[in-house]
Amino acid sequence: MRFSASYIGIHSIGGTRRIDTLLPALLAEAAQPPLKPAEGPSRSGAAPLVQTVLTCLDDAKAEDIVVIDLHGKTTLADAMIIASGRSNIHVGAIAERLIHAIKERRRAPPRVEGLQHCDWVLADADDVIVHIFRPEVRRFYNLEKMWSANRPGERRPG
Repeated sequence: MRFSASYIGIHSIGGTRRIDTLLPALLAEAAQPPLKPAEGPSRSGAAPLVQTVLTCLDDAKAEDIVVIDLHGKTTLADAMIIASGRSNIHVGAIAERLIHAIKERRRAPPRVEGLQHCDWVLADADDVIVHIFRPEVRRFYNLEKMWSANRPGERRPG
């Protein structure tokens, strides 16, 4: 069903005002193709940082490590790394070791959330985002599925 400008109006206390002057602009804007996401700058520093993170996680005995390439999916980061610890204490120990390793590599500490409870610790190192979970919490949030990666145990780095 097509609407003409004579049927479209804005109702107000005093009656109906026509918006004929806005309709052509709205129709022209609606006919335009949607904008494509802007290409983010290439961050060549992500690969060495990913390697540092993976080495640190392996040294700390993190389990079910998954690397998700975010290039082209988002401008938040170039990679997301998800790992599990066996308990809250293990998750906290992995996170502390990771923070130290990133700080040595970048000379600046990552932004960290969740260190107080250690169910899920997030470390944001700009180019790389690292999630460290307890296994039950990881299964509940299932970030791998959200970011279209394989589930834990189906793919391992390297």
